[in-house]
Amino acid sequence: MISGRLKQIFLILLPVFFTSVSLAQEKQYSLADTLRGSLRTERICYDVKHYDLWVDLDTINRSLMGKNTLTAQAVESFTEIQIDLFDNMMIDSIVWDGISLKYNRLYHAVFVRFPRTVAEGSIFSLTVYYHGSPLKAKRAPWDGGFVWTKDKTGAPWIAVACEGTGASLWWPNKDHLSDEPDSADIHCTVPDPLDCICNGQDFGKSSAEGKSTHHWKVSYPINNYNITLNAGRYVQFSDSLIYSDGSCLRLDYRVISENLNKARKQFEQVKPMMQTYDRFVGHYPFMKDGYRLVETPYLGMEHQSAIAYGNQYKTGYNGSDYSKIGLDFDYIIIHETGHEWWGNAVSCRDIADMWIHESFCTYMEALYVEGMFGKDTAFNYINAKISTVDNKKPIVGVYGVNEEGDGDMYNKGMLFLNTLRHIAGDDQSWFKAFRGFYEHHKYKTIGYDEVVRYFSAALYTDLSRVFEQYLKYPSIPVLQYILKKGKGKNYTLFLRWKADVAEFSMPITLILPGGKTKRLEPEASRSMVINISKNKKENVQFDQRSAYFNVEQVKRF
Repeated sequence: MISGRLKQIFLILLPVFFTSVSLAQEKQYSLADTLRGSLRTERICYDVKHYDLWVDLDTINRSLMGKNTLTAQAVESFTEIQIDLFDNMMIDSIVWDGISLKYNRLYHAVFVRFPRTVAEGSIFSLTVYYHGSPLKAKRAPWDGGFVWTKDKTGAPWIAVACEGTGASLWWPNKDHLSDEPDSADIHCTVPDPLDCICNGQDFGKSSAEGKSTHHWKVSYPINNYNITLNAGRYVQFSDSLIYSDGSCLRLDYRVISENLNKARKQFEQVKPMMQTYDRFVGHYPFMKDGYRLVETPYLGMEHQSAIAYGNQYKTGYNGSDYSKIGLDFDYIIIHETGHEWWGNAVSCRDIADMWIHESFCTYMEALYVEGMFGKDTAFNYINAKISTVDNKKPIVGVYGVNEEGDGDMYNKGMLFLNTLRHIAGDDQSWFKAFRGFYEHHKYKTIGYDEVVRYFSAALYTDLSRVFEQYLKYPSIPVLQYILKKGKGKNYTLFLRWKADVAEFSMPITLILPGGKTKRLEPEASRSMVINISKNKKENVQFDQRSAYFNVEQVKRF
């Protein structure tokens, strides 16, 4: 039976089933999508402050039992809230103030009813007791779920990845990116002699009856899909990085025992990477919790302060030259660590803006290359990825239905940020804006509008049309030109932008004969006319290395 309140919710959300997905295509969404992705009264009425999660893993039956105490503040008075837990996971009880609360489930949403009003401003806690066999990942990390496997010795090896699918596939929480807890405690019980590695600081373990409970404590805001566990027969080694200001970052490595020697060699890449990221963005954002790489049976994932590493100690992307220009760094170390700044410290509040995580993080790869190999090589790295961009769908997703944008958010996003660097006009202005954006939004959740406003203000130009064209439309702008012959070496060049966004404009660089350059600012609304001098066989060239756009010679506008 669906309660009267749930029937109301169904009727209110019914029109969302037929929402337009994007500017590229249309798609219908289900009530389950909307319950998962939208912010309604039952969600916005409270702000999560802390999770205290306890999980007991049954490695034989591939199941778990646990409880989660959610501590929050009432943003407004309420008698009902929504939490989330996949419907294949069983709820045993939900307890508040010693009272077992009533609840209804609709798809993966759980509507919890309180016997009296929880007043605005008050702090409250409720505990959800639950059990079940969580969703199994078929191809982690590209699909969400648990990975239950064994290492080469036959010992159990367990991990989880749930970005996009949702943390509620294995533990009850408010599963929306807009609300990060300020901190979290994670307790994971595993059979001896397994170890369990989670996020944050290691607060030790307690043992009883052939099992050990490992306690981890997260000191910073953390998004739900980053909360993780890794169980296996791990060995540990560690190091430290001293920054120029004397601060010390603890580097912790947990790997399967037979890979210890390979890990010691491979993870030597961490220190120079951290120093490079510090140069461009700032110190590692989770200094108190430390930095950790944890070996996993899947390729990788950016779990905050416990990064999943499964690149099998190879260069590139599982041994392939992901750089496309012959660089041999370990892609998973470089990329997933970049997420500690972008995605973990600075987080989007709706998965539709997942491009904030992936575009900025992919650009961090280019900054790593720039720091290690120089700016010219970094630009080679960036532009080598043009062939991988489809330009078929927008990289901004649909808000309110748990829908992220197209996979172009990685490499097209990197190319777009490099284009912003070109628009800035000089590297000093660009890196001041880039680093300032990070510092201003660190430990916060943000959306598309905040990004546009910040960079427009920092670079002293309205960038709204530029962002809209690159992120909300599939196609990139086209610089059209007409070349008319004059006398001798004299030509007249007519320029304008062809774009989906009205009044689109951005600067470009014309490469003149002899290698000289001229910065121009054509517009979409009218043609720009300039005079140039060139030999008949010399081509008109534009700098498409510093900015991502297409060029088209036409006969008329």
